[in-house]
Amino acid sequence: MRYSQLLLPTLKETPAEAEVVSHRLLLRAGFIRKLTSGVYTYLPLGLAAIRKVEQIVRQEMNRAGAQEVLLPVVQPADLWIESGRWVKYGPELLRFKDRHERESCLGPTHEEVITDLVRKNVHSYKNLPLNLYQIQTKFRDEIRPRFGLMRGREFIMKDGYSFDGTEDAANATYNKMHEAYQRIFKRCGLSFRAVEADTGSIGGSFSHEFMVLAETGEDTLAICKSGNKAPSGEICNYAANMEKAAGQPPAPLVSEPQLLPLKKIETPGKRKVQAVTEFLGIAPQNLVKTMIYVADGKPVAVLVRGDHEVQPVKLKNMLGAVDVEMADDKQAFGFTGVPTGYLGPVGMKITVVADREVTVMRNFAIGASEKNYHYLNANLGRDFEVSAVGDLRMVTEDDCCPVCGGELEFTKGIEVGHIFKLGTSYSEALQATFLDGNGKEQFFIMGCYGIGVSRTVAASIEQNHDQDGIVFPLPIAPYQVVILNLSPKDEQITQAAEDIYQGLLAAGVEVLLDDRDERPGSKFKDADLIGIPFRVMVGKSFTQEGLIEIRRRDNGQSISVPLSEAVDNLVATIRAELNELSA
Repeated sequence: MRYSQLLLPTLKETPAEAEVVSHRLLLRAGFIRKLTSGVYTYLPLGLAAIRKVEQIVRQEMNRAGAQEVLLPVVQPADLWIESGRWVKYGPELLRFKDRHERESCLGPTHEEVITDLVRKNVHSYKNLPLNLYQIQTKFRDEIRPRFGLMRGREFIMKDGYSFDGTEDAANATYNKMHEAYQRIFKRCGLSFRAVEADTGSIGGSFSHEFMVLAETGEDTLAICKSGNKAPSGEICNYAANMEKAAGQPPAPLVSEPQLLPLKKIETPGKRKVQAVTEFLGIAPQNLVKTMIYVADGKPVAVLVRGDHEVQPVKLKNMLGAVDVEMADDKQAFGFTGVPTGYLGPVGMKITVVADREVTVMRNFAIGASEKNYHYLNANLGRDFEVSAVGDLRMVTEDDCCPVCGGELEFTKGIEVGHIFKLGTSYSEALQATFLDGNGKEQFFIMGCYGIGVSRTVAASIEQNHDQDGIVFPLPIAPYQVVILNLSPKDEQITQAAEDIYQGLLAAGVEVLLDDRDERPGSKFKDADLIGIPFRVMVGKSFTQEGLIEIRRRDNGQSISVPLSEAVDNLVATIRAELNELSA
């Protein structure tokens, strides 16, 4: 492609709407343009990068035995009502009625549609395992679209669904998809990590997120960095997002301490943990705070140690709730009649649950459920009871790896892929069955596997950029080489640039020739901005010394070679690097 013919409207200034690096650079580099809130037009270079990711995804999914289909974007409400998600999914599901008043939605995901397809067309164990996928535009009506392609309402996604007849077969399929995803993101040239994750609104028994590691990531990850051996004998590779991350279970008490008498203490105006513990002369670890949450409209009191925080997703999963939110001060007072800061479990009339750390505490401080008062020497079992106990808290840097006991490291990441072991939740809801080898009817055991294709491009930029622009990994760059003709009016330089351009095209290299009549400085800046991995500069050094300069975008290293060697050098380097990533 010749730059003079390319639709590439680069910007010198950063648009005010852009909050994160990828959004700023995608707009400035002319890759996308906003149509409306959370909806973008992909311009040629933006679409080219997306197509690169799609190609890698297709190759690895096909290699893993999956088959590509294309499902409808519009989905009838009947299917979602049948699965129970028409209401459960929430306001992100864009619902509408057609001219016949039939309710439908724009698909944010396709579990219902794919299950309906399979239940109508697959009836025997002989047709299993079955793994189907598609790459398609999705729509989720985000309440606050932001960050460009990172959190839009319309986006390109690969979603896949597997159907197996036994648990062992379903686990094998899940592991095969886990390996395929590892290969996909490696081939995209990304630094990433697979982490344990909550299943969220998709459901299922367990899942893994694939996170691109980036300082600007929205998600915090807990990763074991000890290098210790896990109980399996392999090096521990524990990693989880904060919704799932856990520390080691609390150590049981070596000996039971004497239980001291419950004692009420006046604590005037002391509401926060630090103020209360300093006033009482105790450590935060010796206080249990009572937090009020609203779970599906009902209040619940959650007990955690003073130096810990509640993890809402863990609480939601314990309660089996759809929606869990922390109550504000007004709500908490309405439920308990006590101002926040003085709440405690003694005599609490609403449901009380506790983090597992509370079960090994003795003689601790709690709120007295009376303004300006706290209790000392409270004890679970003697002074109050709880309905349930579990891991309900956020992990901290003081926690140890739950697998090997090693040190946990916290880092930032961006979710680009998510795989789920769904089990039979959807097949049971939609009565999707097959006949096993004994002629007995069984529910399909399902898995679900998603990749945010357009999000992967944005995450790559979050991970790979500098002060001058994008630094694309070679496998997903819209072009592999950009040739800068630094003197378009010089026939010798123009001919040399053309010879390299034609040579690279003939060798199958994706190349952009900057043939514009612009100053060299402008061409340098644009080349850095769009992030093409290799820059070929044809200018005075060619007319004076016969040399062509080749510069890498990632590390800035340059070499100078004769014109006769330029094409072969680039072709060999590109093929070697792509082969290494594909190995």
